[in-house]
Amino acid sequence: MKKLLIISILSLIATCVNAQEFGEYFEDRTLRLDYTFAGDVGRQEIYIDELVSLPRWYGRKHRLAELPLKGNGQITVRTLTDKEVIYRHSFSSLFQEWLATDEAKRVRKSFENVLLVPFPKAAVEITVELTDYHDKVVASLVHTVDPSDILIRNASEKTTPSTTLLQAADTTRCIHVAYVAEGYTAEEMDTFLNDCRIAMEALFEHEPFRQTKDRFNMIAVMPPSAESGTSEPGKGIWKNTPLGSHFDTFYSDRYLTTLHLKKLHDVLAGTAYEHIIVLVNTDRYGGGGIYNSYNLTYAHGDNFRPVVVHEFGHSFGGLGDEYPYGDDDPMYFADTEPWEPNLTTKANFTGKWEKLIEEGKAGLVEGGGYLSKGVWRGFDNCRMRTNEEPEFCLVCQQALRRLIDFYTE
Repeated sequence: MKKLLIISILSLIATCVNAQEFGEYFEDRTLRLDYTFAGDVGRQEIYIDELVSLPRWYGRKHRLAELPLKGNGQITVRTLTDKEVIYRHSFSSLFQEWLATDEAKRVRKSFENVLLVPFPKAAVEITVELTDYHDKVVASLVHTVDPSDILIRNASEKTTPSTTLLQAADTTRCIHVAYVAEGYTAEEMDTFLNDCRIAMEALFEHEPFRQTKDRFNMIAVMPPSAESGTSEPGKGIWKNTPLGSHFDTFYSDRYLTTLHLKKLHDVLAGTAYEHIIVLVNTDRYGGGGIYNSYNLTYAHGDNFRPVVVHEFGHSFGGLGDEYPYGDDDPMYFADTEPWEPNLTTKANFTGKWEKLIEEGKAGLVEGGGYLSKGVWRGFDNCRMRTNEEPEFCLVCQQALRRLIDFYTE
């Protein structure tokens, strides 16, 4: 009993210290930073588009200077006076995926990207960095944000209908997830809400989400669509939808995404969100998940349940795909260890699943990250490899549990 009391007291002290640290530098508001990532395979650049103020902060208020994972990009907030790091976060982007395609060798393009940080009380220095597939910084931007800047747009009004699907046990220390309707007309919102419930049920059938369900707060956000469905460029079909989603991203017929991240975050303004799951009103197989950006999934088809969970593995968990996909346009190389926690090139395996190997619970199975050779995973099969496998493997479960603990403990 005494030991439990000591642990409780230490936990309370840590919570108070974290709260004081957050309150020293930040308000309980969100600074939304809209950037343009642009270039081609030879040169990449970052530009500021717009700054937006949102009424509450729904991210973590502890471990502010730590990264959950490395990601393909990082944002760092420093004090302007002594350059102390007061917040860091990581992300990936469609722009960086596109750089691995053949098209990026021929043309220059720009992509929207939106990052969220707590709203600073005083002027801060913000650094955004993009890294390549050899873990080299290829583009960076350093700029100052003055919280009193009159051109920071105030988006405090909640304009999109929403409803709570699942309330966390502690809404001040949880993972906020928003389901967003894409391609559902006003008359189809009951269908959307039912799709949300199916997606939630599927997610919480998987460990470690099943055991940590009380740490998730989930809402449904319901922007009505002028037309039902989504765009299918390969068939010449273009729909008027809130997020402008479409198949054929990077000319891959099943890659279903949206490039309009500003529209996505405008729809979410004023709601409780950090992680995003977009459900698309289509029965054509497809989806996509970008780490700390969004998960976008088709909602009507036999594989809806496994796909929405798989894509959340990407967008929330930073997990890499474990299947081969033609060995073209490689994203993983022998000289660089993947930042994804479920893949290795054996360049630097430390801190991944070596303990599971020592315990005889996992191994090193060649094939992953779209490549048949040179990348290894921990198990023959996993939710990140096939739709037919019913669970995340122990390697992925370990990685997901570490992230859930990072955000909520």
